[in-house]
Formats: sequence, structure tokens, C-alpha cells
Amino acid sequence: MHSAGSASKIKLNSFDDLFGVSDAEQIIQVELTELYPFKNHPFRVLDDKKMEETVESIQKYGVLVPILIRQRAEGGYEIIAGHRRKRGAERAGLHCLPAIIRNYTDDEATIIMVDSNIQREDILPSEKAKAYSMKYEAMKHQGRKGGGSTLDEVGEAAGESGKTVQRYIWLARLTEPLLEMIDTKRLGISQGADISFLPTEQQLWVQEILQETKITISNAQAVKLKEYSKEGILSPEIVQMILAEEKPKKRKYVIREEQIRKYFPDHYSSKDMERIIIQLLEEWKNRQ
Repeated sequence: MHSAGSASKIKLNSFDDLFGVSDAEQIIQVELTELYPFKNHPFRVLDDKKMEETVESIQKYGVLVPILIRQRAEGGYEIIAGHRRKRGAERAGLHCLPAIIRNYTDDEATIIMVDSNIQREDILPSEKAKAYSMKYEAMKHQGRKGGGSTLDEVGEAAGESGKTVQRYIWLARLTEPLLEMIDTKRLGISQGADISFLPTEQQLWVQEILQETKITISNAQAVKLKEYSKEGILSPEIVQMILAEEKPKKRKYVIREEQIRKYFPDHYSSKDMERIIIQLLEEWKNRQ
């Protein structure tokens, strides 16, 4: 197993001040060949436009922020935070990276790995689903109680509620093709959350129909699939029947403002008029 002593240590005061690195925890230079991705890392590392910008920056200034790693029992180091920097360094032709080694447990490393990535703007629903699921399990292993408070803590780094986190954790139970459909907006998040309650075999029935047709699933259909599954009566034929149901067509009616402006005082805003119209329609409906 490689030790921190096997790499050349470099003491950089600016980095120490930035990260609070102690004397026993100096920044070291680690060869890229000794770095391995975090186990089941849920976030993509793409050679996209942002990566090109990262590569250009590294070529000009080097890697300014050290990556965070921990030693592996089988040798080398596991990246906790810095997968994109590692890829950028490879593309820029570097052989080493500045790194901080921390002796984190699996659960501690998982939480830090998720929190260091979850605030990115370009995260797919599937990535968020897997990341939140991993963090939630890690927090439970640490002895925290399950429930809303823990879910709120899971979403705290990204500013998301426990309710939202719970929905993403449900999505993590979907098959990979169904998760991909959510990423491409072929399947809605709400519908996907309901379908996630189906056993894998039943999800495959839904998946097969969606892959073979252009059918989209409504909220009502997803709820019905969930209910039939819960009752133990869902079959491939019933899935076909539910998804073949004709969805109600959306009705859209537009009233031009000039048509109704004469009924309201001049100082009424559009919102004021809309509120009163809805109120009058509710009263009319109740009288029917």
C-alpha cells in the first residue's frame, strides 16, 4: 500500500491557510496513476465545454485547489473530491496533482463526496437520485435516525427540502433505462417516483412498452400502476391496458385583456382582475 511518505511532500502556506491543513496533514503531490475514482461515483465527468475551460486553466496556472483523497487498502488513493480536476490534469498533460490526504471512514467520505458535487448546475436527475441515496444511507450508518429531519439534512447542502430529497431517493430504485428516460424528460420525476414502488420485474414491463412506443405516462396512470402493484394484481397485460388509456386533452382558452378591462376600475392590475374572475367563476360553479 502506498503511504503519504512515498509521495514528495510540499508545504504550501496559502493552501494550508485555505484548507486548515495541519502539520501532520500537508499537501502532497500524487501521481495520476495512483488515483482511483470514488466507489460508485454517481456524477459524470464529461469532456464538455466546461472541461475544456478547466484544461485551459490548468495549462496556464496549474491545479490551484488540491484534490481530497484517502488511502485505499489495496493500494493507491481514492478520490473524494476532485474527479474533474483529475481528468483536466490528464487532458493538460500533467503527471501529478496536489492533494490532501484525510483518514475518512466510508460514510464520512461519501457525505463529503456528495456535498462537494451536489450544488453544480448541470446535475442530471439520475445523478442526484443516486447521490442522495448514497448520502442518506451513509447518514443512517452513522447512527442518525431516519425520517424527515435526516432527509432535510441530506438536502441541506443543495438547499432542498426533505420532501424533495425523498422523491429523488425513490427514483434511485428505478432501472437504469427508466432513469435515463427521466434525464431526457421522456418520463416525469413525479411519475418516476410512483413507478419506483414497482418491483424490478414490473418496472421492466413498463420500460419495455416505453422503449417500443412513443407513449408518455400521466400522473394518473403512474398512480394507477402503483396501486395495482400494491394490490398484487399488476400484470404485463394490465400495464399495457393502463398505458393505452387515452389521456384527457388539455383545454386552453385565452381572454384578451381589452375584452374585460371595461368591467374593472382603471387602477386594477392584471392579477387583481384574474383573482376576481376566478372568485366569480367559483361562485358560479357552486350555484350549478
